[in-house]
Amino acid sequence: MLERYKYIFNIALEAVFLNKFRSVLTALGIIFGVAAVITMMAIGNGAEKEILDQMKLVGVNNILIAPKSENNKNSSAKTGQEDSQAAQNNSEIIDNKISSGLTLLDAEGIKAIIPTVSKVSPEVNYKTDILKDGVKASANFSGVTPDFFQVFALDLQEGLMFNEEQLKFGKAVCIIGPSIKSKFFPAESAVGKDIKCGPIWLQVIGVLKKRDVTQSSIDNLGISDYNNSIYAPIQTLLRRYKDRSVITTASLRGNSTQIDDNSYMVTSGNEGDNSKGQIDKIVVQVKESSQIGPTVEILKKMMVRRHSGVEDVDIIVPELLLKAEQRTRDIFNIVLGAIASISLLIGGIGIMNIMLASVMERIKEIGIRQAIGATKRDIVLQFLMEATLLSLSGGIIGIILGLALSRIVMELTDIVTIVSPVSVIISFGVSASVGIIFGYMPSQRAAAQDPVESLRHE
Repeated sequence: MLERYKYIFNIALEAVFLNKFRSVLTALGIIFGVAAVITMMAIGNGAEKEILDQMKLVGVNNILIAPKSENNKNSSAKTGQEDSQAAQNNSEIIDNKISSGLTLLDAEGIKAIIPTVSKVSPEVNYKTDILKDGVKASANFSGVTPDFFQVFALDLQEGLMFNEEQLKFGKAVCIIGPSIKSKFFPAESAVGKDIKCGPIWLQVIGVLKKRDVTQSSIDNLGISDYNNSIYAPIQTLLRRYKDRSVITTASLRGNSTQIDDNSYMVTSGNEGDNSKGQIDKIVVQVKESSQIGPTVEILKKMMVRRHSGVEDVDIIVPELLLKAEQRTRDIFNIVLGAIASISLLIGGIGIMNIMLASVMERIKEIGIRQAIGATKRDIVLQFLMEATLLSLSGGIIGIILGLALSRIVMELTDIVTIVSPVSVIISFGVSASVGIIFGYMPSQRAAAQDPVESLRHE
């Protein structure tokens, strides 16, 4: 029985190779269909991974509170007096109401009042110059609390986290990112060494582990480049570097000056000077995902009340935005996958069309085979094997082409592509099914030929 099937398979294989050019043209639909499906699924997998990575970057169950952007503010009164203009560095007039912007007291109030909140991370961010032993570089300088590192799942490669004394008294200590470490301490441990941030010297007490962050994530999600940042206790930055809530002669003049031995006011050349509050943002982490909605509503009311009835902050849930983006991408990928699958359908129709034409061309061959003892089952198997061989070979070539296209897309664009084994298995299975399904009708038609009429056919 096995020999019989082997003989039928050899006849089918010989028929496919006898018309090589026609066989290639017949398989083109399957080839491009499979390649398109694999490429589209690879793009979809890459997009999904990118979204998941971004969710990790913004943290789980986080809510972002940031000053309202200029485009979203209701109105702003302008005055021509020099002192009023300078004072707007520390407060803002909206609808004739004074807003002091985000402050540390806001963060403390959120943590103390709202029971659904697990962690609160206030941040002050500047762009400043870093200097050590004649080496100079630009980096992000941020004032944070230990909650910041827990909220964003940042681990230390070496050293220690800020302790209570350093936080409370604003000690001159910092934790640096791995890029800062490689620039300024390439061949030695950074822990215990001093580094100059703008006008102040800080002692390094820890180094963060490397975290991969894309530029698009930095731009779109408003996160900092953890690798190229220096983190100090927030009180250290406010007391020693700059506190925008303090109005001084220096802040009115817009100049940098040292106020006392432990306090500096820096008002030129730093990113963050356009902010109207003491701090730049507050990240609130809730205990459970189900509590995000109610917490957002409470935060909105709380911020309006604390800011004298002024709606001067945006409250954003990055995870919900990313999930919405994921849903949009999923719909887009489904549409692209459906379009690619149409190519497989067209390829199957092409196989059926060619096989029907092949039956008409080989009627006499069918008659001779039937005359020498071939059964209808043998004829069905022969033509079914021919169709399956065409679709399987097309599927294999399509898989190779799909892998190549996925690689090309990733190399030529910023789109991440991930080819999963599941997509390859599915594509190969579908191509085999197409050959069987669309080859069945021609094989049945070939087997239904009358042997006598077939032998007379010219």
